[in-house]
Amino acid sequence: MKNPFEQLDKVLEHRMRLQIMGVLVANDSFDFNALKDLLRTTDGNLATHLKALEREEYISIQKSFIGRKQNTRYKSTTRGKNAFKKHLDALEGVIKSQRT
Repeated sequence: MKNPFEQLDKVLEHRMRLQIMGVLVANDSFDFNALKDLLRTTDGNLATHLKALEREEYISIQKSFIGRKQNTRYKSTTRGKNAFKKHLDALEGVIKSQRT
């Protein structure tokens, strides 16, 4: 039997990245400031984790302007949604393995 811990996605093991993906999978998209407020984090911390998710192609970024102000929106990709689901399934496997 496979070790359930080996099935966890290393990128999503960080609490902040898991929270970001949870928000983005549950919503069509989210802008930077709304995400920062929801997750109660700093600009720098959020930006660091968003870059890590973007590097893995788990999220996509859309930049636009609202009036003269830049707006950055984030959206989960198909790859990101699949990775998130697989990670949650692995977490469920870990929990089940601890109950037996």
